[in-house]
Amino acid sequence: MRKKKEKKSRFDLIWGRHPVLESLKGGLPVQKIDIFAGARGWVVEEIVKLAQKGNIPVKRVPLEELEKRVSGENHQGIIAYLSPYCYLTTEELLQQARSKGLPFLLMLDHLQDPFNFGSLLRTASLTNASGAIIPQDRACGVTPAVFKGSAGALAHVPVARTVNLAREVDFLKGEGLWVMGADMEGELPFFEADFRLPMVLILGSEGKGLSRLLKEKCDFLLRIPTAETISSLNVSVAGGIVMYEVFRQRGLRV
Repeated sequence: MRKKKEKKSRFDLIWGRHPVLESLKGGLPVQKIDIFAGARGWVVEEIVKLAQKGNIPVKRVPLEELEKRVSGENHQGIIAYLSPYCYLTTEELLQQARSKGLPFLLMLDHLQDPFNFGSLLRTASLTNASGAIIPQDRACGVTPAVFKGSAGALAHVPVARTVNLAREVDFLKGEGLWVMGADMEGELPFFEADFRLPMVLILGSEGKGLSRLLKEKCDFLLRIPTAETISSLNVSVAGGIVMYEVFRQRGLRV
């Protein structure tokens, strides 16, 4: 059994009707919910119903109180208060993935932008990816902006965090997973790869791409052919293209 790493992250508030609804549906650790006294509609009713079912306190509050909490944000009259996000270890994530079928993990190599992170999690949810692995330092962690960017998908896609990505790659290889990195200079067009295998897809950071060490550890480097009008794709777009090909090859099962 490998030693477990630190698992907590500051993650206090989620705002907006659909993000709060998805946080409840996904079982995130919501502690209480504040709703504008005048807020109405089916989403609000569903939130209240789910909160009551989970014994989560709901309080109707003046609009000024919500504005004080998340000034300048489009809160849509509702805020949820969460316990700190609890990361998995890579070992726990892999165990969960195997319990649901053929593992398909994402590894994000020092991604910085929370909206790219959130967008990748949303695509991961839509393409049956098993979860994501991120580094502890010099990278975007789980934040309210990530949850918002994921349109609630974070509630359905578990995230593991580690101090050493290279070590996790070695662990996953030892567990029988194939390691594939997306790189604009990769030797294999992504649509020629066989994704019907237990695998981890590594995506690089916005400015630097894949690190040299992780490149060297990949079994394959995948290239997305493009017209030569721009130098590269945005990481969330590139990741989405490859994830949908994995989904297609695996039979589009949901």
